[in-house]
Amino acid sequence: MNETMVCAVGNVATQPVYRDLASGASARFRLAVTSRYWDREKNSWTDGHTNFFTVWANRALATNVGASLAVGEPVIVQGRLKVRTEMRDGQSWTSADIDAVAIGHDLARGTSAFRRSAGPPKGEAAAPPRPEPSWETPVDDEGGTGAQQRREPAAVT
Repeated sequence: MNETMVCAVGNVATQPVYRDLASGASARFRLAVTSRYWDREKNSWTDGHTNFFTVWANRALATNVGASLAVGEPVIVQGRLKVRTEMRDGQSWTSADIDAVAIGHDLARGTSAFRRSAGPPKGEAAAPPRPEPSWETPVDDEGGTGAQQRREPAAVT
């Protein structure tokens, strides 16, 4: 596949528009991505140029975008970049769209509460249920012959 996959980190710039079409659900919104750099003269961080992308989501992703995102929220968008050039009223216009594969809140800038969708949309097969893995480290019983395991701190500061 020769596609340009991108990961953009920015803010939701427009209220997501949700549409239920014959071909399935669709949603779109504008994403503002502003670069930041360290200005040595001011001795502070400064905003650079802002790029705007139209983000398109389809099917279950579109439904979840419509229910989850609002203007101003920090998000991470992964998808296929599509740059289009067209003529309007004698002028050449260029736009950059992202056909989203995944969208999520940027947890580096806030918290989010995840809620699983009610179920798979019509026409999609349900994934078989998977048991939750056990993350606990087994501890040898007192009669065991192995070396005693002791708990180590996750991080030392």
